[in-house]
Amino acid sequence: MAHAEKPSILAGLIGSGIQASRTPAMHEREGDAQGMRYLYRLIDIDALQLDIDALPRLLEGARQCGFTGLNITFPCKQAVIPLLDELSDEARGIGAVNTVVFKDGKRIGHNTDCLGFAEGFQRGLDKAPRQQVVQMGAGGAGAAVAHALLSAGVERLTVFEVEPQRAQRLVDNLNQHFGAGRAQVGSDLPAAMAEADGLVNTTPVGMTKLPGTPLPVELLRPALWVAEIIYFPLETELLKQARALGCRTLDGSTMAVFQAVKAFELFSGRSADAERMMAHFHTL
Repeated sequence: MAHAEKPSILAGLIGSGIQASRTPAMHEREGDAQGMRYLYRLIDIDALQLDIDALPRLLEGARQCGFTGLNITFPCKQAVIPLLDELSDEARGIGAVNTVVFKDGKRIGHNTDCLGFAEGFQRGLDKAPRQQVVQMGAGGAGAAVAHALLSAGVERLTVFEVEPQRAQRLVDNLNQHFGAGRAQVGSDLPAAMAEADGLVNTTPVGMTKLPGTPLPVELLRPALWVAEIIYFPLETELLKQARALGCRTLDGSTMAVFQAVKAFELFSGRSADAERMMAHFHTL
């Protein structure tokens, strides 16, 4: 009896300091569960002693080596855009890419972070008040999260970012998409926090390699909800302090899983089992 050829997928993740990433295991185990040959490799620019200038070479190398596609993470989600042939509507709207598919000789950029965060927010903070929200960070992940927040009905988003121009670009993009005045660049963090219903951290501060909190913990209070997109560690210092106060919190696991679910579908052309991938994530 002839066997149908198993689809084989070769994917990878390009980013900085990604040795602790759970993404390869999630993809490979889901591939195993579906009877596919599925390999997922880390392309860590820190471990390779490269910097972001190597991105064009890495992307072209992966394409030439027959990769199906790549995930893109910090600090490459915006830098990758000029290197692509096409963008999905979502990636174009957000101005950040976390998934590149090589197809018919083209490099096509997608964004699955926005959907990933939206799913986590809906599951973890469903009835949370959302008149005023403070977001720390306006990078590639921050852009996707901001789009998800305003789509989920946040009335006013105040964005704090160490690079003022980057914050302004994101805020202009959001107001163009969602209507004037929905987003603003923050200048007075204590005042914004005093009025906020919720806080989202999209900066890398709190990761294992960048310990600490993205803002002074004295600005937290019990009525606030706090969301985090970092997932190594799953309990950042920010979440630990917020939970000690009794704040409602959302950790980075749901976004990590659901962005991977969607990326798996883009790479393999098959639906992924989200609950199974979530279970995989939590065994790692």
